Amino acid sequence: MATAIICIIIIIICVLGIRSYTKRLTHGCCGGGQDTVKRVKPADKNIAHYPYIRKIRIGGMTCANCAKRVENAFNSMDGVLAKADFAEGSVTVRMKKEHPDTRLKEVVQSAGYFAVGIEKL
Repeated sequence: MATAIICIIIIIICVLGIRSYTKRLTHGCCGGGQDTVKRVKPADKNIAHYPYIRKIRIGGMTCANCAKRVENAFNSMDGVLAKADFAEGSVTVRMKKEHPDTRLKEVVQSAGYFAVGIEKL
């Protein structure tokens, strides 16, 4: 019985993954016909207030909506200001207090992408 339940769960996950992949193939990145992603604005826009800077190369970020999703993930954090560049495949993250690289990678993953490398600026 447990094996059957596990098989059903695996099949459901595969079906959802295939649907998502097919949608991207037929409609382009981020689902094509969807509305554009609205930008989350940080509370403090003065870059002088952010002494810690990291440049993160992002895997899978291929359009403006992807860039906004990554930016939004960082800008929704307290004390963080981010600007993503999908053409370059990176995001510049400015922080009021230093966050460990592992935390920055987690934020990228939560947005649905992966961090290829992190550079301290």
